[in-house]
Amino acid sequence: MAAKKETFMQGVVTVMFSQVLIKILGLIYTLYLTNRQGFGDAGNAIYASGYQIYALLLTISSIGVPNAISKLVSERLALGDNRGANKIFKVALATFGCIGAVGTMLLFFGAHTIAYNWIQIPEAELTLVALSPAIFFVSISSVFRGYFNGRRSLKTTARAQTLEQIFKTILTIVIVEIVAIVTSTSTEMMAAGANIATTLATFSSFIYLFIYYRIRRKEIGNEIENSTNYKYENVKTIIKKILMVSIPLTLSSIMTSFNKNIDSFTVKRILSTYLSADVATKLYGQLAGKIDTLTNLPLAINIAFATALVPAIAAAKATNDKETATKRTSFSLLTSMLIGLPCVVGMIIFAQPILNLLYPNASQGALLLQLIAASVIFSILNQTINGALQGFGKVIVPAVALGIGCLVKLVLNLILLPIPELNVYGAAIGSIGCHLIAFIIVFNVLKKYVKLDLPFNKFVLKPILATGIMGICSYTIYTLLNGINFGNKATIISIILAVIIYLASVVALKIYNKEDIYMLPKGEKIYKILEKLKIY
Repeated sequence: MAAKKETFMQGVVTVMFSQVLIKILGLIYTLYLTNRQGFGDAGNAIYASGYQIYALLLTISSIGVPNAISKLVSERLALGDNRGANKIFKVALATFGCIGAVGTMLLFFGAHTIAYNWIQIPEAELTLVALSPAIFFVSISSVFRGYFNGRRSLKTTARAQTLEQIFKTILTIVIVEIVAIVTSTSTEMMAAGANIATTLATFSSFIYLFIYYRIRRKEIGNEIENSTNYKYENVKTIIKKILMVSIPLTLSSIMTSFNKNIDSFTVKRILSTYLSADVATKLYGQLAGKIDTLTNLPLAINIAFATALVPAIAAAKATNDKETATKRTSFSLLTSMLIGLPCVVGMIIFAQPILNLLYPNASQGALLLQLIAASVIFSILNQTINGALQGFGKVIVPAVALGIGCLVKLVLNLILLPIPELNVYGAAIGSIGCHLIAFIIVFNVLKKYVKLDLPFNKFVLKPILATGIMGICSYTIYTLLNGINFGNKATIISIILAVIIYLASVVALKIYNKEDIYMLPKGEKIYKILEKLKIY
């Protein structure tokens, strides 16, 4: 039985739910690690510093691959060239399998040098060794994910990523507990154990994708036999095409990873010049452990649009359908704004209550969270714009924009971190500068290629008004509940009510028009209900 192709919004919703679940699971094991006796902020520093280096090598070997393969495959399929699409997949599989193997060896044999000389956290050596095999598995899995995304089967990749995170969460807790018992709660060994769980989880994702491909192989074979408009290309040409798309995408991902590694290389090193090594390590642990985890949650929800836009716009561009490309880009940007603004305001208003709720044994870092929250709206919009630009073939622009942003962050870190009154907050200010500059660049480039249907009133004023209503109401509710000693329950109730108030405000202000609502899953039914309620 043939796999049913997903619509644009079905794909978005599938990825969105998957990413939310993934981040919730990620939050669970992060909460466990941070609150685990013997781990805490110091363990987060070891775990995160090793993980960021792994992420950088992983980026070089594979991160640009899913969107690159997705773009090339969707273009071939849009023209009826199923045979060409499958050939791209097979060539990519061999190419990135080799690149992933090289990445694994580099991390395994270079772990000592990286830990002792680069990041100057010797305890991170074991975490790097533990993570090294994961680079190979993720490289191969990335090709499968890109192929299925290009076939408009985002559900498959979403399931694979969700399965990986489930395994990662369970294995992290189990392995760290075993290591803690065996080593009498050695922080270094527990951090290494947590990253062994990551490697095993990536293997589970690869196995799922491989089995699914084997199941669908007959269906894919039939499509190849019925292929039209087949355009023969030799292996060398295909590799060149893949690399021409994936390298700029990878450069963009490298810049994202480099952005995180700027903190790895500068925060502890500079803070240690006027603070004790323990205090400097813990401050970096707050930044890289708790704060990054929380500020990445909104990005997880929004990444669905960036993921779905690449094949959708690439296919529309291949068939010269400018109207579809414009509508989907405008709708995605508006929705990203509506996702981002309340998250920013919520994290600023409820910073300390959130940390008290989630990290009762290590609740420091409220001001740090409030500062970095300001960068989230730019990160979210960048994510969506980058997906659109990649679909249009402007794959180098996001990399250049983020590269300039990273340069701004590096300069700000070097200037602000040495100021004792600012200390780690200098890194937060650097992050705001980085994402703001990148947003200004990519947004202006996008406007040259798409005539966006986003009036200022609809895109900025009304979302700000809806967010303001939410913020005032939810903070008032929290203050009242906190005044009668509701404790952490006050935070949970206030956040739940904030979501309800915000959604009601978005509907009441009619931020989405009829056409926007129709793009939503069950959009026609939703609009009819709103009509009956005399809202539209």
